[in-house]
Amino acid sequence: MKKVIIIGAGPAGLTAAYELLKDNKDEYEVIILEENTQVGGISKTVRYNGNRMDIGGHRFFSKDENVMKFWSELMPIQGDPSIDDKILGREKTLEKGGPNPEKTDEVMLVRNRVSRIYYLKKFFDYPISLKVKTFTNMGLFRTIAAGFSYLKSMIVKKEETSLENFYINRFGKKLYSMFFEKYTEKLWGRHPSKISADWGAQRVKGLSIKEVLKDMFNKLFNRKKKGNTETSLIEEFWYPKYGPGQLWETLAARVIEKGGKIRMECSVKNINTANGKIVSVDLEHNGNVETLTGDIFISSMPIKDLVSGMKGDTVPEEMLKIATGLPYRDFMTLGLLVKRINLKNKTKIKTLGNIVPDCWIYVQEPGVKIGRIQVFNNWSPYMVEKPEDTVWMGLEYFCNEGDEYWNMPEKEFADFAINELVKMKIVNKEDVLDSHLEKVKKAYPAYFDTYENMDELISYLNTFSNLYCIGRNGQHRYNNMDHSMVTGMEAAKNIKSGIETRDNIWNVNTEKEYHEKKEVKNDNSN
Repeated sequence: MKKVIIIGAGPAGLTAAYELLKDNKDEYEVIILEENTQVGGISKTVRYNGNRMDIGGHRFFSKDENVMKFWSELMPIQGDPSIDDKILGREKTLEKGGPNPEKTDEVMLVRNRVSRIYYLKKFFDYPISLKVKTFTNMGLFRTIAAGFSYLKSMIVKKEETSLENFYINRFGKKLYSMFFEKYTEKLWGRHPSKISADWGAQRVKGLSIKEVLKDMFNKLFNRKKKGNTETSLIEEFWYPKYGPGQLWETLAARVIEKGGKIRMECSVKNINTANGKIVSVDLEHNGNVETLTGDIFISSMPIKDLVSGMKGDTVPEEMLKIATGLPYRDFMTLGLLVKRINLKNKTKIKTLGNIVPDCWIYVQEPGVKIGRIQVFNNWSPYMVEKPEDTVWMGLEYFCNEGDEYWNMPEKEFADFAINELVKMKIVNKEDVLDSHLEKVKKAYPAYFDTYENMDELISYLNTFSNLYCIGRNGQHRYNNMDHSMVTGMEAAKNIKSGIETRDNIWNVNTEKEYHEKKEVKNDNSN
């Protein structure tokens, strides 16, 4: 029996473990080491005072049919986007001391995909649509300028040496400056001209004004989609009743049923190497250090930490320099419970309590630091203890570990965030009921600094014959959940089949047209 050590119990690590165990229970001993108290990585669900938080928002969709099948087999699909009024009987069940619905109702809801941009104190569709409302919100001058700017971008193409040029080629400079430039700089802490176009190739892919026009005409003439709709244009997605963490907790239980072990609060400190192989890891648990040997090692820990933690064979100085120089963007989200919000629902979408239907609101308003607002009621009413009477939001901020926002005491940061919402006239201070702050280190692998030398580092890591790097941080790639899962699937396939190359694992989510052009979105921007 081969002993497989998996570092990290996120989507990638859990998927790899399950794939190894499902048909070969007696061939592999699988041990997952997770440094936190919950599985799911940044896809976990945080519970606080009867309410639940989705850290960053996770829409369940993939063009990869294996992933969709995987999800639906774990949690059957149920319901339609307008069932909120019907499914809230679960409070009555709990009040009467009935069965816990989290144990009996492991299902996915089908949800409306509504994400809009809040700019000029008005709502714009995200991605930008070409509706009359868009033009009236923009005003005549901005509309004319945007039109000519886009026409110019169709004729004069910029070399895509930066994310800025990537966006301008697809939307024109005017729309780029209105809807992409400042938000992207807020997200990354760098101007888009200083960021690699690779980020756009992975996250935006085929989205452009051309795709928006094509989608608009398809809807206008009631043409059926042929499976190639850009992900950002889809209208529905799946979502576990109790948040994304519910699915990963379900998968973790399946891994254990198959004989796998998941050791929580085990932080990997050192990766011990010898003769071009990983031989063991040193882990810390409850203050004690333990060495765990293995035959195969699958890592979803940040590459920066993986390489800097290698002991034994000397890591080449240049490889260490590249790894330690890889940048990240950290993340803070403030759960905010309020009696009501001031934004009016002027759409045709019915919502519980008639709140705005948005899952995410991208904030483009000048003069505020907030990046996005999640409305958890719209992800699933089961995320909220009293969805009929309260609105539970997630206020998302992008920052760097150790900066002034990261170091703010929770009460001070909550006051700061609330004041920003008041400034934007979204809430009244007297309507705030409760708040809770969550911080996530290394949430966003970034595409600048030593990232340009990433291929060299990948070649070096591939020299370790029993090491497989998977997942978002394990590959330093801004993957969605499905991409991370596929890296785990590919690693498991290689291990079981004796495939030596790692190319298929590293190539997940590198093709411009990858898996994201279908009917439903997994734009889990985390």
